[in-house]
Amino acid sequence: MLFAAFAVLSMGALTAQNTFKGTIIYKVESTGETAFQVPDQMATAELKVYDDKVLTSSKVFTNSPMINSILIDGRKQYMCWDLSMIFMYLSQNDVELDYQGSSKILAKTELTQAQIDSLTIPDDEGMYIEYVAGETKTIAGVTAKKAIIHVFGEEGDDHPIVVWYNDEMGPDVNLLFYGIRGIGLEYSTDLGEGRQLTLTATEVKKGKVKEVDMLLPSGYDTISDEDFKELFKQISEEMKYLQED
Repeated sequence: MLFAAFAVLSMGALTAQNTFKGTIIYKVESTGETAFQVPDQMATAELKVYDDKVLTSSKVFTNSPMINSILIDGRKQYMCWDLSMIFMYLSQNDVELDYQGSSKILAKTELTQAQIDSLTIPDDEGMYIEYVAGETKTIAGVTAKKAIIHVFGEEGDDHPIVVWYNDEMGPDVNLLFYGIRGIGLEYSTDLGEGRQLTLTATEVKKGKVKEVDMLLPSGYDTISDEDFKELFKQISEEMKYLQED
């Protein structure tokens, strides 16, 4: 009986997993009171989705020239960093880092259940997600639900971000979109000084994405998110010292 019950629970978990496979194309626009020219390399963006895996190399998502790609795999995130230029600069200035691995690094983050649970607990510090019931709209032919990401500043003031998402595609926690369920289809980022950047899905193409397309790149050293933060802290301190010198 215990085995049968476990089998039923396992089948339920399997059927609950999203099985969408495809590519999502976004347009990126300047919005807000102050318009600006969006660079060509950021004017469009793309996500590849395979079940609960999401892969992107679009600059609007990586948000750094040193990040080649980001892979979401269920509740894990891998950021593919290439620090070769920084490592070369530090080496030329006789700076020796504590880290002795490759300059190509996979920084791995894996969320605990407690961290996932905390995403939806209202708090006036940090951020939390409010899922709004009953509000939907159609984006790129897909039904999108409304969520509000409450982001609080140092003085406790709320800077809400509205995200229209679909929870029938992608992972149950997506760090590309503040940890929302599934895939964000539309949202705006406040850049300050009246400037906003708005991402809107323009096309949802089903199929033509295989599991092999979601493999992690070779030639990278995988380290924990904590170790990567320590490495980046040391790099920042050494760079600051060299610039002052």
